[in-house]
Amino acid sequence: MPIRPARRITDTSPKNFGMFTKAVGMQGDLIHLELGMPAEDTPQHIKDATIAALQAGDVHYSDLQGMPELRSAIADKLNGQSGMDLTADEVIVTNGLTQASFAAFMAFLDAGDECLLLAPYYPQHIGKAELAGASVTIAPLDAADGFAINPALIEPHITPATRAIALINPCNPTGRVYTRTELEGLAEIAQKHDLLILSDEVYADITYDGATHISIASLPGMKERTITMGAFTKSHAMDGWRLGYIAADQSLIGPCMKITTSEVTHVNTFIQHGALAALQGDPTVLEGMVARDKERRDLVVTRLNQMPGVTCAPVEGTIYAFPDISATRLSAQECADRLLQETGVVVEAGSFYGEAGEGHLRVCFGCAELPVLEDAMNRMQRFFNAL
Repeated sequence: MPIRPARRITDTSPKNFGMFTKAVGMQGDLIHLELGMPAEDTPQHIKDATIAALQAGDVHYSDLQGMPELRSAIADKLNGQSGMDLTADEVIVTNGLTQASFAAFMAFLDAGDECLLLAPYYPQHIGKAELAGASVTIAPLDAADGFAINPALIEPHITPATRAIALINPCNPTGRVYTRTELEGLAEIAQKHDLLILSDEVYADITYDGATHISIASLPGMKERTITMGAFTKSHAMDGWRLGYIAADQSLIGPCMKITTSEVTHVNTFIQHGALAALQGDPTVLEGMVARDKERRDLVVTRLNQMPGVTCAPVEGTIYAFPDISATRLSAQECADRLLQETGVVVEAGSFYGEAGEGHLRVCFGCAELPVLEDAMNRMQRFFNAL
C-alpha cells in the first residue's frame, strides 16, 4: 500500500506553472515569453567575488541570519533607496524571494486565517498560504482604472479572519508601480484592521520613465506591520543563484528565523559574497541592464499596440507587458493556447493571475534579446491580423 502524503499536500491546490507546463515538452521553434527569466548573464564582478570566496575556502557554516556584511549592505540599500529605517539585525538572507515569502506565510498565518490577494495576483502565493493552513481571498482591481489600488475595492473583502494582505510592487503581472497615494490607502486599511502586509518588491530596481518605487514599510506606522521581501533574481540576473532577503522590524524577524533555520539552516556561504558584490559594485552595471530592459519594453509595447484587437498600457516597472486582447473576443486562455499552437510564441494567459486578468496576456520582454523579441512580435502580428 502506498504511503499516504500529509493532508497539507493532498488537500491543497496543485502547483501550477501555467503555459510553461504546456510548452515544456513541445518540439519545434518556440519562443518562450512566459517565464520571468532574465535574458542577461550575471555580471562578471559578481561571479568573480563568488569564485574568490570559494577559492579562499569560505565553504563552511556561517551566520544563520546571513553574512553580517551582506545584511548591512541590504539594510543600507533599503534605507537609502526606499527611505526605510533598518539595521543589519532586521534582515534575513534567504534562498530567493520564494523562501522569503514562504517563511513569512508560515510564520504569521494559522489554520483558519485568510490572506487577501490583490488581483491580478501572483498565483504561487496561494499554495504557500494553504501550506500554512490558511486560505486566500481575492480583491479584484479594476482594469479600466489601470489596476489601481482602490480601498473601495479592497476593504469589502476583509473579514474577521483576514490576517494579511499580499502586495507585489512593482506589480507582476500588470507592470504597475504603485503611487504613494495608492500605498497610503492600503496602509490605512492595514492599520484600521490590524493587518500584516507581505510586500514582494523583487522588481524594485526595474522601473522606467521616472516611475518611483516606494516601499510601503517606509510609510508612517507601517514598519512594524510589513515584511518586505526582495531578491537579486531579476535586477542582477541571478535567478539560478537563489538569493533574496526579508527586511522587517525586529519583532517580525524572530518568527521568520524559526522557519528559515528549520528549512535550510542558512543560505550557501560563498554565494553571499556575490550578492555583496552586486550591492557594492559599479552602479552603472545595473543601470545598463535596466536600460536594456527598457529597450526591450519599448519594442514589445510599441508592437503590441500595432496589432488589431490589442492594446497595451505603458509598463512602469517589471519585465512584463500585460496587453488587453478582449477586443478579439478570445478568452485569455484560448488566445494563449492558439498563439502557442499556431505561432510557437509562449505567453501566459492573464486569467492565470485570477479572473481580474481575463482578457489579457502576460508577455515577458525581459527574457529575450531584441532580435528574438522582434521575431515573436512578427509572429503575433500575423496571428492577430488573421483573426
